[in-house]
Amino acid sequence: MENSIIVFRNRPSIRSYAAIAGKKESEGKMGQYFDKIEEDAFFGQKNWEQAESEMQSQTLNLALEKAGMPLKEIDCITAGDLINQCTVSTFAARGTDVPFLGMYGACSTMAETLLTAGILTDGGYCQNVAAVTSSHFSTAERQFRFPLSYGGQRTPTAQWTCTASGAVVVSAETNSPRLEGGCIGRICDLGVKDATNMGAAMSPAAADTIYRYLTGTHTTPEHYDAIITGDLGNIGSPLLIELLLKQGINISAVHRDCGAMMFDEEQQDTHAGGSGCGCSASILCAYFLPKLKDGTMKRVLFCATGALLSAMSSQQGETIPAICHLVEISGSMA
Repeated sequence: MENSIIVFRNRPSIRSYAAIAGKKESEGKMGQYFDKIEEDAFFGQKNWEQAESEMQSQTLNLALEKAGMPLKEIDCITAGDLINQCTVSTFAARGTDVPFLGMYGACSTMAETLLTAGILTDGGYCQNVAAVTSSHFSTAERQFRFPLSYGGQRTPTAQWTCTASGAVVVSAETNSPRLEGGCIGRICDLGVKDATNMGAAMSPAAADTIYRYLTGTHTTPEHYDAIITGDLGNIGSPLLIELLLKQGINISAVHRDCGAMMFDEEQQDTHAGGSGCGCSASILCAYFLPKLKDGTMKRVLFCATGALLSAMSSQQGETIPAICHLVEISGSMA
């Protein structure tokens, strides 16, 4: 596995996918693409954390419904969220009786769960694996920033944690879209300490992973219809392009960032864009995978980025380590 690059010899398929989002996300640029919009931020539950668990459960069930697959056919669930000890995902999987791998990569979690699902199916260990992630504005604000009632002022570089979830069913069967390979990220830390400027903290990790994958596979940006990051937002995206240009790689023509795509920053006051595990997960499932399925796109790199800080590390004056995991996905025409 040179440069942490993975090649899926059997090219496991994405059998189905689903995305659910909240009211604010439905009012943004991606609103028309989600499978379901939930107007109630509590999802009928008693608190924010239970709401996010319910959203994640609903998203997985919707993906299974679209596949015509009962839960009992899922051999493993790989899932993650932003909350301490993956509480949201753990409680969502409670009672399913399905083997469970809780994973944490902050906003990179969807790529991490997809990579793991690909490894399990490509290696013959599982037939069907569900990769699920979610985030919720109110759970993230409570853990990482301030209670909503505090009314704290957000800085211009801050991003808005999305209330959204994405679920993908990866199968060993032959179908499309298909997982071609990927790259496991490395921890990158250039000393950024500002927890309200995650785009600056994460862009070096995205540049590192994309550079390693392109050079390791001897491909160029022109080989792909899109190189998708999430979630660098409006601050981190130009930084990524600048960092790669210094290494002789120009991705500007094919780069798309889920954080920049989610909201209308002028109309919705989201500052630097969207963030959270559910941001890139929901846009992948709602926007990009359908384009790969119908042949509009042939091949993409999904490069989800994560800022691996915690409330504790920030209070201790630590810098923000970041990571980016990458998955190559091909469509029906590839």
